[in-house]
Amino acid sequence: MTASVFRPKPAILLAALALSACATTGGGGGSLGPTQVTRFHLGQPIAPGDISIETRPGGLQAGPEFNVYASIVAGELTRLGFRQSEDLTKAEQVAVLDVARGTRESALPRQRSGVSLGLGGGTGGYRGGGVGLGGSVSFPVGKARSNDVTLTMLSVQIKRRSDGTVIWEGRAQGEARAGTPAADPDAAVRHLAAVLFQGFPGESGRTITVK
Repeated sequence: MTASVFRPKPAILLAALALSACATTGGGGGSLGPTQVTRFHLGQPIAPGDISIETRPGGLQAGPEFNVYASIVAGELTRLGFRQSEDLTKAEQVAVLDVARGTRESALPRQRSGVSLGLGGGTGGYRGGGVGLGGSVSFPVGKARSNDVTLTMLSVQIKRRSDGTVIWEGRAQGEARAGTPAADPDAAVRHLAAVLFQGFPGESGRTITVK
């Protein structure tokens, strides 16, 4: 019997973006502001084993930036008992990784819309790179200014290579004032990965806020 593949609901994706647009921004600081975390799974035990880390098709290009993010995620998976495998033929489990960043003017009215989604709606006012969160999402491109806040979004899927079944998926996102240490890409992804895998596999289908 083939296991069913869960799919995130469009309403959840829209709500995640809406929460980020309305959330209180982190201060000058050393950490992201309130972080929204959503996880999905099949409600079955996930046995740690050999796992490879790959980029989402159409997402980050393989290279130095992806390698840094993959190393961060690999550290969290290792802590959970997984063993990173460089030999793709030996790893039945695959972690598909994506990271996206965008900026939003902190003074923009909350109701102003600027995000275009392939799911039939939009909210926020962010601009930056696209993110693969189960739908087509794009942000108008622009350069960060001193009064902007930076949104960082981390998405990870764990699936079986043999049949392509997604057995776990998680997303975490947080904001920081542009130009602060917390807005640094590596620091932001490190924080999001730690929060995302905390209490793995987590409660399926529930969005929580970690302060």
